[in-house]
Amino acid sequence: MPPAPDRQRPFFVVLNRRSGSGDAGATERAIRGTLDAAGHPYRLFCAKHPRHLGEMAEQAAAAARAQGGAVVVAGGDGTINAVVQAVLPAGLPLGVLPQGTFNFFGRCHGLPEADADAGMRGLLDAQETPVQVGMVNDRVFLVNASLGLYPELLERREQDKRRFGRHRLVALLSGLRALLGNYPDLRLTLNEDGQQHMRRSTTLVVGDNRLQLEGIGIPEAAAVSHGALVGIVLPPLARWRMILTAVRGLFGHLGDVEKVDSFAFTELEVALPRRRELKLAIDGEIVRLPLPLRFRVAPQPLRLLVPRDRHP
Repeated sequence: MPPAPDRQRPFFVVLNRRSGSGDAGATERAIRGTLDAAGHPYRLFCAKHPRHLGEMAEQAAAAARAQGGAVVVAGGDGTINAVVQAVLPAGLPLGVLPQGTFNFFGRCHGLPEADADAGMRGLLDAQETPVQVGMVNDRVFLVNASLGLYPELLERREQDKRRFGRHRLVALLSGLRALLGNYPDLRLTLNEDGQQHMRRSTTLVVGDNRLQLEGIGIPEAAAVSHGALVGIVLPPLARWRMILTAVRGLFGHLGDVEKVDSFAFTELEVALPRRRELKLAIDGEIVRLPLPLRFRVAPQPLRLLVPRDRHP
């Protein structure tokens, strides 16, 4: 079916009831109220648990493809990632209502967190803009993908958030506590745009979000606006230096730390000796992928819906 005119195409909304610290019920009521008042066709897909997101996203994408509509996602960066896994291969337009803790993806593209009513009204009069998406093997990432210490830190952070609540201070204190534990010692083989390097590292982060990279002081941040991804390799460091490095990153000076190596690339292959799979953090969610890992920019951009008052 050909796509419906922008103002008439139906919305297929995926809502993660567990994103952020807000009231998911209030978000749902605001979405329904706004679309009902506008007389805009829609269907809502509510995921009561994160493990249902993939299924909900596939159903929403199939319905949007059949009816010439657009998918809309309400949630944080991890929720948006889960929906993009289904939306990107289908070539569908995507609207985003940021509802998470950090919302790097939304803020980077002019979609700061707002109440769901205002966000949805903006999507009723939105334009498409192409957005670069990163890939590791067959998985999409919008903000970053990492291996080593960072996934361990995120697992600890999620455990603490479930216990103490989803607050930035909890995330900060949890991260500092993780830095007092044991660090991975990875011996990486990096094939970067045809050039092979051997590295020891505690963490490798691949970023695709200019806002986050600028926030931690990485000089290559602008490269993601020009068709590249950015790698950050953190070597083994003494505990006090690791904590100092983390603190400097929080204040936007990670790129100035001695021995922290950052670089822009278009393709990167990562292998580890005697390992068949590896734990990764992808946009804040933990997954396991087979080795080698192949990082690249997705061949097709994401068709992001941006409200006209925020469109560049």
